[in-house]
Amino acid sequence: MTREYRTQELADAAGIPVRTLRFYRERKLLPPPRREGRIAWYDDQHLARLRTIAALLERGHTLGGIAELTAAFEKGRDVGQLGELLGMGWSDETPVRLSPEALADYFEGEVTPENLAAALDLGYLATDGEEIVHVSRRLLDVSSALVREGVPLAAVLETGRRVREHAEALASLFTELISTHVGEEAVGRLRPLAKNVVEAELTMAMDRLHQRRDAGPPQTPRTPQTSQPPEPPEPLQTPQTPSS
Repeated sequence: MTREYRTQELADAAGIPVRTLRFYRERKLLPPPRREGRIAWYDDQHLARLRTIAALLERGHTLGGIAELTAAFEKGRDVGQLGELLGMGWSDETPVRLSPEALADYFEGEVTPENLAAALDLGYLATDGEEIVHVSRRLLDVSSALVREGVPLAAVLETGRRVREHAEALASLFTELISTHVGEEAVGRLRPLAKNVVEAELTMAMDRLHQRRDAGPPQTPRTPQTSQPPEPPEPLQTPQTPSS
């Protein structure tokens, strides 16, 4: 059964002031609540939308840009344009629309409020009314495969957060390299070369790690034992002649 919230309850659940909630509603960032007399009732979809807004703001998007994204979904724009609206630029990733039930099928028993909030914070998920949008078909498939192998979804998401930190550093490294020696306009054209380098290095690094683990811990060299020289014999005691 879908939970419903009064205005103050929804604001508390989302961690925002009531005035912010009303501001979002006035900006049409939230779908209208269900009205029962003078009482406005919100549900989990409204809460998910608020978490999406918070995640997008955290990633540097403006309220105007978020409003454009929301309007695009409400007008039925192709989900393939989500990357452009989110500022993903050249991304080759294909976003995927999912119902909550379909998302639960991908991650059976793992779609908890905590994991959902983590995925929203990472920007993996956004909401569109009663549907959920995952920003990357590849990430969705990989995450689902890892969960089926027994890796907890929370661990997958935390690893994704750590991988993103390294990916940002690699992106900065290659962007600077190409911009400095070829020109900034060549970054998009030469991006596949950077992807090939990263994929090759990652593959070789995992091979080296696997080989080291197969070899086991390094053996501590044993110190050869040296024979001790025999102790010298005790000197003979000369018997003393008793005095007369």
